[in-house]
Amino acid sequence: MDQLIITGGHPLNGSIEIAGAKNATLPELCAALLAAEPVTLTNVPALQDVRTMLRLLENMGVNVTHGDDGCVVLNAQAVANLEAPYELVKTMRASILVLGPLLARFGRARVFSTWWLRHRFTSS
Repeated sequence: MDQLIITGGHPLNGSIEIAGAKNATLPELCAALLAAEPVTLTNVPALQDVRTMLRLLENMGVNVTHGDDGCVVLNAQAVANLEAPYELVKTMRASILVLGPLLARFGRARVFSTWWLRHRFTSS
């Protein structure tokens, strides 16, 4: 791990750019399912799990637009498919994160996963 060793009694000045975090980004992407208006996320890391989640959201009907420097705009107004198919989620445990927003907004969801065969959830 890199270290910063600061000696002396001088004030610090400057700035650093913080990289996007996958474990923060994946729930944020899924939360966009709750909104009927476009959601803009910045500093989205270019990682395989993020790309898989974006494909999953697109499969559900979310319009995904990639901007400059890790900016992603998600428009979930036209979500029609409430199923997360096995082909898209088999490599990513985080696919379960779509379950809560889908249930909250639409009252039903289906998520296929590797750690259970198949569950269908509906809110009562």
